[in-house]
Amino acid sequence: MEGLDREYWVPEHVREWLRSLGFTLPLEDMEPHIRAWDGWMRALGDFYDYRDTDGVGRVYEVHRRSIHPAMRVCREWGSLLLNDKTQVACEAQECTNWLASFFSRTGFLASAQECVVRAFGLGTGAWALWVDAGSREVRVRRYDARMVIPLTWDEEGVTECAFVTRAFWRGRAIDQVQLHLKGSDGASFSPANFSPSGSAASGSYRLSNDGEQGGYRIVTVCFDKDGNRVEPEGVCPVHETGSEWPTFSIVKPAIDNTRVDMSPYGQSVFADAVDAIQAVDLCYDAMMSEIDNGKMRVFLSDVMFDVERDGKGSRVAIPFGKADCTVFRKVMSTEDTIHEFAPTLRTEAQERALRVALQTLGDLCGFGLKYFDIDEGSGYVKTATEVSADNSALMRNVRRHEHALEGAIAGICRALLAVERTLGAELPDEGGIRVAFDDSIISDTASDKRQDMDEVAAGLMQSWEYRAKWYGEDEETARGVAGAGGAH
Repeated sequence: MEGLDREYWVPEHVREWLRSLGFTLPLEDMEPHIRAWDGWMRALGDFYDYRDTDGVGRVYEVHRRSIHPAMRVCREWGSLLLNDKTQVACEAQECTNWLASFFSRTGFLASAQECVVRAFGLGTGAWALWVDAGSREVRVRRYDARMVIPLTWDEEGVTECAFVTRAFWRGRAIDQVQLHLKGSDGASFSPANFSPSGSAASGSYRLSNDGEQGGYRIVTVCFDKDGNRVEPEGVCPVHETGSEWPTFSIVKPAIDNTRVDMSPYGQSVFADAVDAIQAVDLCYDAMMSEIDNGKMRVFLSDVMFDVERDGKGSRVAIPFGKADCTVFRKVMSTEDTIHEFAPTLRTEAQERALRVALQTLGDLCGFGLKYFDIDEGSGYVKTATEVSADNSALMRNVRRHEHALEGAIAGICRALLAVERTLGAELPDEGGIRVAFDDSIISDTASDKRQDMDEVAAGLMQSWEYRAKWYGEDEETARGVAGAGGAH
């Protein structure tokens, strides 16, 4: 079907349109790295599919087996950092309850985990608000580095951003560009009628508000495959969100970008572990080839084969099967009618090599040496719970990434609440926002709760503090529930 590409990258006509607005596109400097990281996540490229030459000069294609170590690394980080037990708590309990209902209704946390997986693989991801003004609904959509183009940024972060995606309108594929712009005083660039194809576009509007109103606005522009502007029905070209908070959040690993200086993009969590990824798949492919090539071979004498006439009248042996590579015929032989040959496998040595490669991969990706270690009992990779007890490197890195992720989650939640208020939702000011991550996978949460309960019993912690910490309640609600229960 038209428009259903195997992978999507920002088309040139969209880039040209953004350049015409005066924007410099940081995506172009980072795109070669993002493409390379995307290839490792998909296990594609010259390392996995290449050509080789045999002893007589014949060229043949070779495919290297893969366990997709890059994708495994990203999925592990996604599951460690976010799951359905993650809680967002505001100082105003009403806002906490509303967010919990929104997350449950829209499946935000499951989608957010996938966003983290892609962001840790490609270096950058984002959440951005999508507003349906007609039905007065707001959704949070996720994007990865291929679709994110920061427009205004500094050391403090990104304040304006464009998101480019593929949509379908009346059976046609169109490129949808949404610019999240800060409509403050002095933010004035007004390319009213630009079209990448050079023709005037219908429906003029200005991207800035010339200081008439503060807050963020969402500008939506659509192009067909030829770069011509199209205006699908029901798409609002400019929507005033009324939010003073950015209507998007950038998601990045807590790793410095050493590929491009001063870039608003992040760096893949496995950017410095590409050699380890290759080592893992080299060891895995060698082990599988060893097993395949080490199958038992059976050599049978001529007398064991039935014969038949071919098209020329000659007598030929009937094979056991064209795909059979384990049974061979000994020509002109009547002795030793059945001879078996079983090559000695070297899988133990290759397993040790694979173990070292996995340990190196885990260490370079922030998990520590033991995270991807092979359990000698089960013969497979250990679980996170088994390795977290004595893995201080993992715990330190989890906390670093959680700190960075908390800012992104809190930011999009503030914008979400602000936009909902402009659409009529009666919500108080949320106050401070904190994110309670579920660390039960890597730590003994039950033990931590028991310790806090002991401190409550000893008078070292108030019962309302316990409820605020473990149930995500604000202070007023926690004190009320604790007081009703006759606690301290």
